[in-house]
Formats: sequence, C-alpha cells, structure tokens
Amino acid sequence: MLEMLVNPMKAEKRPWEMFFVGAFYATVSLILTNWIFSGDPVLSKYTGILVVTFCVMFSIPFMYFALKNEEEKDLQIVGFKRLLWEHGKALNYMMFLFMGFVVAFSFWYIVFSDGNQNFRAQIETYCMINKPAYFDECVSEYGIKTISKTTAFLTAKEKIVNIFANNIYVLIFTMVFSLIFGAGAIFILAWNASVISAAIGIFSKSSLANLPIGLARYMIHGIPEIGAYFAGALAGGIISFAVIKHDVQTEKFWIILQDSLNLVILSVVILFAAALIEVFITPALF
Repeated sequence: MLEMLVNPMKAEKRPWEMFFVGAFYATVSLILTNWIFSGDPVLSKYTGILVVTFCVMFSIPFMYFALKNEEEKDLQIVGFKRLLWEHGKALNYMMFLFMGFVVAFSFWYIVFSDGNQNFRAQIETYCMINKPAYFDECVSEYGIKTISKTTAFLTAKEKIVNIFANNIYVLIFTMVFSLIFGAGAIFILAWNASVISAAIGIFSKSSLANLPIGLARYMIHGIPEIGAYFAGALAGGIISFAVIKHDVQTEKFWIILQDSLNLVILSVVILFAAALIEVFITPALF
C-alpha cells in the first residue's frame, strides 16, 4: 500500500514532500516501538535497533521502485551528463527522506525525557566514537553533559585520513547491501540517521532551542556525506537490478556497469570533500 501512496515518479516532481514522509516514518516507528516493545523485559533493551527496523520496513517499497526506476533510466538515456542529471533527481528526494528521519528523530530525542532509552544503541555508538576511553561513564550519562571532539589529538592530515577512511568503509557497506539486497542499503542509511540524531540531541543538550544549531553542526558535512552514500546505494542497486533482468554479457549490462562506476567515483570525490569540510570548516563555525 505504501508504494501506492508514495512513489519515485511523484517524488521527482515534489522532492520536498519526502521530508514529511521521512519524518512521518520516523515518528510512527518510535510510536510502534514504544507501544509494542516498551513493556517487554528483553526487547525493550533493543528499541534503538527496532526503531531503525521499522523505518526500514516502511521505506523498502519506495526504495525498491526508486532503484528500479533508476536502472530503467540507464537503458533509456544516453550520455553521462544526462544520466547524472536524472540520477540527481533521485538523490534529491532521497536526501529529503533522510533529513526527515534526522529532524524527527532529533526532535523526539529532545522532547521526551526518557527518549534516550529509545536510542540506547545509538548513544553507545556515539560514545564509542567520541569517548572510547570513558565509554562506561559516557553511556551512564547518555553523553549529554559533556561533548568531546573526535580525534582532537591528531593533526589535520591525520583527521582527514581517518574520517575519509571511515566514510569509505561505510560507502562500501552501503554498496554491498544495495548490491545484495537491492533496497537493503536503506538500513545503513536509516541507522546513520538515528546515530546522527542522537549526536544532535546530545550536542543540543536536550533543548529544542538549540536544535537548529545541532542540526547545522552535523549537517554541514553530513549532507554531502549522506549524498555520497545514496549515490553508492544507487550504484549497487542499479547493478543488482541489471543482474536480475539482463544477461551480464550483453551490451546493456556494460552500459549500466559504466554508469554505476561513474556514481562510485563521484561518491568518493564527494566523501573526500566532506572530510575536508568536517576537519576545517565545521570546527571553525562551532
């Protein structure tokens, strides 16, 4: 039913609507998780994963048809620039979907005083990245009282290398998930949205007044990063559909493979630019 209400063709014409779709999916995921699992003595400990799982379930029909639509464009459109322009439409509405996840998750994280229970896994991930030496203390405080700067003891060059390497690692996983499961890459992207939202909530010190600052703090370099991940997801998804529909020895398949390779190269370039922004621009502003 969801694919009838929201589909890629409509999203290309009004991509901003996907922001509200993403916010709706995130909100309903939190409601369902609390309603169904909050009273369970075992599953209540894993609500952070269950919230992401519901988001993925809601998004998979849309992602499936989006990737299928992009694969069909490869067969109909000739020229790298034209293809890139058409794929850009998909990246646009996917970014709005992602931003809907982030804003909704961040909002509810701050609004509910016990909202941290719904993001336990995300907070643990945040603490593991930012405070590995004080992990237990960070988790016990839910990372709200103090904010540490990641890899502050490293030089700028070392920070860029570390951040870029980590981003490439995520890109590879996104591509692999998309290649194997088609729309499965949405799991990694929804998980990243929830982790970013927890970080925004922590940075905002659980105050709605600070939410815009928190969003700006992470979205300056986060938007190009997520755009690169979506491009990688498109590349893997397009190949996945091509393998299912076409003989790998046909000329059409090699055209699709070339387009996917172009998307991967573009993703790597964007991730490097995002690493530079995260190291040099974001700290200067915040």
